[in-house]
Amino acid sequence: MTTTPANLHDLARLRRVRDRIDREYAEPLDVEALARGVQMSAGHLSRQFRAAYGESPYAYLMTRRIERAMALLRRGDLSVTDVCFTVGCQSLGTFTTRFTELVGMSPGVYKRRESQATAGMPSCVARQVTRPIRNREVSAGEPDLD
Repeated sequence: MTTTPANLHDLARLRRVRDRIDREYAEPLDVEALARGVQMSAGHLSRQFRAAYGESPYAYLMTRRIERAMALLRRGDLSVTDVCFTVGCQSLGTFTTRFTELVGMSPGVYKRRESQATAGMPSCVARQVTRPIRNREVSAGEPDLD
């Protein structure tokens, strides 16, 4: 892809969208609202975001929500339902499904297993160690055994 002033302008707008998702992950966000915020159509934003970051804006948002949910579940003082709504999810079923896809276990199992796993660990290290791994990251890191 050739870099042009128009591409650079789009990249700057995409960074603003990504930053907004990072800041406002717990708020009700949808692609249309994100696109309006940077004067793009929803379709154009989705295509450009996927091209730049490798996933849709919705997938990026859900990953941020799941990362935050993991931290809240490790604390152990909130129920799975409370965590679901605290991170901005509107459906416990969707939250549980996406959490299980990204983390490899249900939120309830994660809470039971991980509540003490990061005790005494600096939060910056705990965040790196417990970061969910997306499917494409797992496949990219697997050695070719053929």
